[in-house]
Amino acid sequence: MLEKHVIDAVDVETTLLSESEQQARDLGIQMMKSFGFKDVDVVFVEHNGFAARIRLRAYVYRPGDRYSWVDGGDQK
Repeated sequence: MLEKHVIDAVDVETTLLSESEQQARDLGIQMMKSFGFKDVDVVFVEHNGFAARIRLRAYVYRPGDRYSWVDGGDQK
């Protein structure tokens, strides 16, 4: 039996070298978009002087979105 699985979001937690919290946010979003994700949020960031611990969430589907493939449309 073949089952379909849906990933709604992907979280990535990492440390980025950055001069400020804002630079870490910008770098993190740019990184996730380079992976092909279009909808990205910064969930957590903590800058400590030379680097930032950051958690990013990339959405494939947001809560409440309709899965187009259920209705026979194209997949995201």
